[in-house]
Amino acid sequence: MTHTTTDEPSRSASGATVPVLAFAGIVVAVMQTLLVPVIKDLPQLLDTSPSNATWVLTSTLLSGAVATPIMGRLGDLYGKRRMLVLSLAVMVVGALVSAFTDALLPMIAGRTLQGFAMGAIPLGIGLMRDMLPRERLGSAMALMSSSIGVGGGLALPAAALVAQHADWHALFYGAAGLGVAAIALTFLVVPESPLRAKGSFDLPGALGLSAGLVLLLLPITKGSDWGWSSATTLGLFAAAVVVLVLWGLMELRLKAPLVDLRTTARREVLLTNLASIMVGVSFYVVSLVLPQLLQLPSATGYGLGQSMVVAGLCVAPLGLTMMFTAPVYARLSARYGPRTTLIIGLLVIAIGYAGGLGLMDAAWQTVITSVMLGAGIGLAYSSLPALIVGAVPASETGAANGLNTLMRSIGTSVSSAVIGMVLANTANDVGGVAVPTMHGFRVSFLIATAAVAVGLVMAFFLPRRRPAATTQLRASSEEDANLARAEEVLRGFQGRVLAADGAPVARAKVTLIDRHGRQAGATLSAEDGSYALAVPSEGPYVLAARAPGHGPLAHAATHEGDDRPVDLDLSLPGETVPA
Repeated sequence: MTHTTTDEPSRSASGATVPVLAFAGIVVAVMQTLLVPVIKDLPQLLDTSPSNATWVLTSTLLSGAVATPIMGRLGDLYGKRRMLVLSLAVMVVGALVSAFTDALLPMIAGRTLQGFAMGAIPLGIGLMRDMLPRERLGSAMALMSSSIGVGGGLALPAAALVAQHADWHALFYGAAGLGVAAIALTFLVVPESPLRAKGSFDLPGALGLSAGLVLLLLPITKGSDWGWSSATTLGLFAAAVVVLVLWGLMELRLKAPLVDLRTTARREVLLTNLASIMVGVSFYVVSLVLPQLLQLPSATGYGLGQSMVVAGLCVAPLGLTMMFTAPVYARLSARYGPRTTLIIGLLVIAIGYAGGLGLMDAAWQTVITSVMLGAGIGLAYSSLPALIVGAVPASETGAANGLNTLMRSIGTSVSSAVIGMVLANTANDVGGVAVPTMHGFRVSFLIATAAVAVGLVMAFFLPRRRPAATTQLRASSEEDANLARAEEVLRGFQGRVLAADGAPVARAKVTLIDRHGRQAGATLSAEDGSYALAVPSEGPYVLAARAPGHGPLAHAATHEGDDRPVDLDLSLPGETVPA
């Protein structure tokens, strides 16, 4: 179980904090998209076989999947800004390793190090949660969450331009430069969060999760090369199931696990993570299909015959639209909640793919499809961290959002494998070269639409936020800032700390103690005496309150585990003690 050791998150962020964190996310996305324009040329560039060259991409995927939840947990324990800088520094080292080599193994090593930057996304979201006031948090998290798509969309034409007119190693020099800039800006602008989880790092859990993820993602990404029914593929899938089940059983027995599976099993967290996989699938399909359609020669009868750079520019609106949906998301979410915004986003994605089936005859039509899908994916991606943040204790945001980002990565991995298999199986052989067909592109769009439909089912089963729960709070003008965080508490206790005469007690220390006698949370009461504490799970608790000039109080209470906060005022004893 994870506990906080500080009272209340410091919310002292400058106006530049959010843009700098979003820039760090964009840098991570640029690193991921870097080699897309030269994928087909990698075997010649590295003097190796096509199957070996794919490890340059697979290695980044695997290290990113492993690093994301681990860096999130390390951020919760030792400081989110510190781990964000470390993630970016490892990426810079990896980019420089790749920049100085033409050999396969050093290139794979460099790309593996670059994958560690994926941890920057959940760390950035966690920093925002800890520092920003509620009215800025929604749009900030939306921008951070969408930065993967934004960076990917903007990097495609830029990387294509570099690849066409310069040595391909310049791509890595550029990525290293962006990484150094992100590190410098983070040091200058982003304050460290004082919020810490209590406990030590779960090294066996980290090794177990890493092994399980590698065993799962390897056959997903390499299954088309090895054969989906081969002994290697099936054996790795079976081994992944065994390792992940054993890892889960071990995590449930630990006091401070890498991933709190009890929190992860909550309906809101579980369904959000499953929906994230579907959003990841839908995001990657358009990234795979449209660039190929645009670059195929018009002699095929359906290819649009565009250059690499023009193809990148036609797909770039996907990322740009995701960026512009962040403020739209903030307004929608403030009025209707992130659940409704996720549903709207998924519906827009479904319309985009359905319309895209008939918009494949000209470059301008692919731009329309990119804009529509970018709007939907932007809304969906923006909703996911808000749903997670609202469902977990503040000290677990790094690890919880790390796991959520991992779910999206698994979605993109599954999408890459499935769509790659579909396009390969429907391709025409032209002079020994496999040329994707329009039938394959349309089947890919239908698969994306089906994934969105599954995501919609998950979203509809998410619990509704109750606006009434907010209006029931005592909300005067000076209370708003402190009571706002009670809106985010789905499971917990809330109320006021009062003196014997009924007067509110400000800055009283309220500590939540679980059935094992361990601290499960702590906070300070606001000027009006209000407090709010999330609980990690249902069950009996003790709320201990103390304040200078008042006697201490210990109050037993039980939380039933439903989605409503328990209203509980804490009255300190009448006799005073020396301050």
